[in-house]
Amino acid sequence: MDAVDRKILAELQADGRLTVTELAQRVALSVAPCHRRLRELERSGGLGFEVLVQVTMDREDASTITEFERGLAGIPEVRHAERLFGDPDYLVRVATADLAAYQALRDEKLATLPGVQRLTSTIVMKSIVEDRPYPTSPPAGGTLHRQ
Repeated sequence: MDAVDRKILAELQADGRLTVTELAQRVALSVAPCHRRLRELERSGGLGFEVLVQVTMDREDASTITEFERGLAGIPEVRHAERLFGDPDYLVRVATADLAAYQALRDEKLATLPGVQRLTSTIVMKSIVEDRPYPTSPPAGGTLHRQ
């Protein structure tokens, strides 16, 4: 997967209803090569292998946390990352092509970030709810609390 493939995926994640012609314009390709790349991404699954990674830190001083978060944000395969209260310290969603690609990412990038004591990986079997917008009205029989 190269930069053009990643741009195709990013555009489709932003708007999955794009026509191939619109997609080709957005990624600066002609229609035929864009269509070929799209078919190959569909065939290969693209970055369809997802892992939830729990990160426990061994040091939590301000400089270590800053360096860790900066390094984590610089890893393109990291789709979502949150700092938590308690244990683990972070929950990270990672997308790679397959298990071997995740293993390399884990060993070469995630495990080498500053302050990492332990990584616990859980493979995502399937997504049930994804990118749902925040509710704008209270659920039936309840109230929507704002903080």
